[in-house]
Amino acid sequence: MFDEEEAKKPRAYEIGQNLEDMSVEEIAATIEVLQAEIARLDTARKAKSDHLSAAEALFSKPG
Repeated sequence: MFDEEEAKKPRAYEIGQNLEDMSVEEIAATIEVLQAEIARLDTARKAKSDHLSAAEALFSKPG
């Protein structure tokens, strides 16, 4: 069966997708979502980098 909820659900943005069919509001909302995702990725990158630096300091040879 085809669910009407699925038909109304907007599809996720895909990198490189055609923007012609998106409204100004949809583009603005997509920008907000992508900016939040970029912030989340930056946070994860920093945490991993800090963890790697700590491990390198712990296991590095003195002197």
